[in-house]
This record gives sequence, C-alpha cells and structure tokens, in this order.
Amino acid sequence: MPAEHPEPDSVARDSEPARVGLISDTHGWLDPRAVAALEREEPLAAIVHAGDIGADPQVLYELGAIAPVTAVLGNCDAPLPGFDLPRLASLLVAGRRIAVIHDFADLGLIPDGVDVVVRGHSHVPSVQWHGRVLVVNPGSATQRRRQSSCTVGVLEIAKDGSLDARIVELDELGARSR
Repeated sequence: MPAEHPEPDSVARDSEPARVGLISDTHGWLDPRAVAALEREEPLAAIVHAGDIGADPQVLYELGAIAPVTAVLGNCDAPLPGFDLPRLASLLVAGRRIAVIHDFADLGLIPDGVDVVVRGHSHVPSVQWHGRVLVVNPGSATQRRRQSSCTVGVLEIAKDGSLDARIVELDELGARSR
C-alpha cells in the first residue's frame, strides 16, 4: 500500500539557488567526517536524514546545528524521545518538492508533484533519474558494508530550478576516528 504523502514544509523561497545535505543510515553515531562534509557545503538550506538514525537523538541535534533537519524513521529505528518522526516526509526547497523515505520499496508510486526522492536503507550510494524525478541514496554515513567509503550526498538546486546531486566519499576527508 503506498504511503500517504504529507504536505511539505517550505525551507527556501522559489527562484533561489539552494543546497541540501543528504545523509542516511547513521545507526546511532555521527561520523565527524560527515559533519565536516556537510559543513563544507554551508550555507545549506536543509539537511535530510533518510532513516536508520539509531537510538541516540544526538545525531539529529548535531545535524540541526548545521541546518534545519527533516528526518524519517528507518526499519531499524524506534521512536526517539522528543521527536515525532514519520515514515515519509516532504519538504519544499527553492520551489522543488522533496520526498524523504527510508526504503524506496515502501513508497509505491512516486507521488505527483515530487521532484526529488531521498532514500536510504541499502547503504549503496546512488544518483538516478526515474523519468523526471531525481532519486538519491546518500549511502551510509557510518557503515560502508561493501562500498569503498562511507558517504553523504549533496543536492543542488540551481536558480533556474535544475537539479543535480553528488555523493561525497568520507574517506577522502581522512581516516575514520571510531
């Protein structure tokens, strides 16, 4: 059954270029390299966390010190004290509607009017177009599994509304400290 699509929260006005930090699958720990990668992109209009945050809400507090955070619950998440996180969220940045979900398979059909879907779950970073919709998985910021590096992503929305996304490999920023 497709998830209902909530009304988006607007975090940047139309016709303004904007960057959005993308992160997923932190599993209770925020790698300082992920923070450094996102801070390097400032100013960010928003940060999107695509689930599997972990049991420590400190992850969301640390991200919130960089930019406003929109986060969803992942399959490994329990409700976090002080946060009422949905399974599907939506936000509007620079006139572009972004849907956030942990597992892309749970989305069903991409809702009308969505320009970008940010997803997680697989720990495999990817940037793909599904028709006119950009689908980005920033990978995992803490558990690389079979990937060459832990990763985060950056979504860029140009003044003309065009979209681009890129993956940032955290190993390029130094050795993991944990």
